[in-house]
Amino acid sequence: MAKSTVETLPALRFDVRHIRAFLIVAEELHFGKAAERLFTSQPALSRMIRALEQGTEVALLERSTRRVRLTSAGEAFAAECRLAYGHLLRAKPAAMDAAAGRGGQLRVGYMDFAINGRLPTLLREYRSLYPDVSVEMEYNPSARQCLALLEGRLDVGFVIGEFPSQKVRSLLVDQNEYVALLPDTHPLSAQASLQLADLAGEPFVIGTESAFGAFRRLLFPLCHNADFFPNIVQQASNTSGIMGMIAAGVGVSVYASCVRNAVRTGVAVRPLSDIADRIPTCAIWSTENPSETLRGFTEFLVGHIREHGV
Repeated sequence: MAKSTVETLPALRFDVRHIRAFLIVAEELHFGKAAERLFTSQPALSRMIRALEQGTEVALLERSTRRVRLTSAGEAFAAECRLAYGHLLRAKPAAMDAAAGRGGQLRVGYMDFAINGRLPTLLREYRSLYPDVSVEMEYNPSARQCLALLEGRLDVGFVIGEFPSQKVRSLLVDQNEYVALLPDTHPLSAQASLQLADLAGEPFVIGTESAFGAFRRLLFPLCHNADFFPNIVQQASNTSGIMGMIAAGVGVSVYASCVRNAVRTGVAVRPLSDIADRIPTCAIWSTENPSETLRGFTEFLVGHIREHGV
């Protein structure tokens, strides 16, 4: 088994007590004043500094009967020690915050409908409440998020639909209506709303199976019920690609209503009045994940949905 980074580091020949004493001496540049601040004797402080210099194998201070000053090695050592000591002072509060769900790291997966929908609002409110949590965002289609969740590479995912597992909790956080996307020069764009059957026979631009598989499995049965199957002429792996092709006049598409937050010039968005179904975005997380940071985030989500609805 490969050794950890800590195991491969050389053992230090000094400890935090030596570092603290040295930093105070570096501030005071006077052993007597530094000893008073440390509530110790001057000889004891001198022995501690000599032990530190033996441990670092360099002279950190120049001493004389008239003054004390840092050597160039001492200045470099002090600069690094201040950073290290500052991190050590923050270590306990950080651990306590993480244990209470107020700190730590949260790995969040998202797909196109989530990031163009409610997710930015949720994250903005969460970060205002928990500013010390490090949120790492990773784009992935719904299926890949589910796999990453099972493999422990993701704490929470925002996907289309629920995750059918007793070990995974699913929470509905957003719903989108189905809309038609058309070039703004298309004759149908003159209508205030459309029916899905109006798009039968039109060339379609849709998301690829690898990126939009979950959405395609919702859309195709709706098209079948409207007595047609999309004539797919182009596919794209993301929203901007789909929108760009439509703006170029390649074809039309059916998408989630959150696209209104990302609409571009040349594309008309029209509601589909005959589709009552909604496209669900769910937050999913493993019930076996022990992270207190995750617990804090999911409690925030539940509370937000309870207060604001979906």
